[in-house]
Amino acid sequence: MSSAISLEKVKKNLGNREILKGISFSVAAGDIFGYLGPNGAGKTTTIRILLGLLRVDAGRVDVLGQDINLSETRRKIGFVLDPDGLYYNMTAEENLEYYARIYRVDKADRRIAQLLQSVGLGDRSRDRVGTYSRGMKQRLALARAMVHDPAVLILDEPTAGVDPSGQIEVRQILLDISRKENKTIFLSSHNLDEVQRICNRIALVDRGEIKLYGELESLRRGMGSGVVEIETAQPVSEVFLAELKNLPDLGWREDSGKTLIFSPREGIDVSDLVSYFSGRGVKIQKALRKEASLEEMYAAILKEAEPK
Repeated sequence: MSSAISLEKVKKNLGNREILKGISFSVAAGDIFGYLGPNGAGKTTTIRILLGLLRVDAGRVDVLGQDINLSETRRKIGFVLDPDGLYYNMTAEENLEYYARIYRVDKADRRIAQLLQSVGLGDRSRDRVGTYSRGMKQRLALARAMVHDPAVLILDEPTAGVDPSGQIEVRQILLDISRKENKTIFLSSHNLDEVQRICNRIALVDRGEIKLYGELESLRRGMGSGVVEIETAQPVSEVFLAELKNLPDLGWREDSGKTLIFSPREGIDVSDLVSYFSGRGVKIQKALRKEASLEEMYAAILKEAEPK
């Protein structure tokens, strides 16, 4: 699959500070790509480079196979930052008309009506934006970013300050944009639950270096694949528990009443554990291989990266 965004050994200093230390990653066309990291990690600097607002000191940045510093490349990008770029004394329609003129959009009226409908603001299109809730403003900001039909969207904290119902609405819009309009979305966010729900690939940056990068589900399986939880109908006997502890291949770790946790050796699957329990007459309520959550991965990587 072709890369919509590609960074190769990108370095950037601001003053005497080394902000990015040779980072490399790519975003495939059609990805919803999560870009994570603590404050000061280099996320904002990366975004400014992707938008052509900063030039790299070393390395290369391509968007859609073109140098980011070309004006024709930048026209293929839409973005939502903070501030949102909206004029609060104007209506939603007027805001989009203004940006459509800047981008010289053909048949702008039709495009604007379609966008306002797609973000759920069709019935509020002639209301002043200053009367909108935070969630409505963010949805309008997404429509503004899409007015010139860009191939790539770069979003910085698009649900920050938005209430839970508004976050759900924004997430669904992003999924629709990705699936129905085949857009590539680069999403920088501190909301790990949001990233886990909608992103298929991620990169975690810390102190200007990429610490974790790849397909999200593969990373989760890789970090959590060693743990299997077995929940039994009744607490197991001390005799059976001792038997489990004496079988190193099963990798018994701990038990808490009716739940037993194992780290079995490679080659032993959940079904093997279930068969073993059943063969001993132990009834099982639930058996699952536990995958690491994005929050657990994030915390583990950052803890590992702490200076010793």
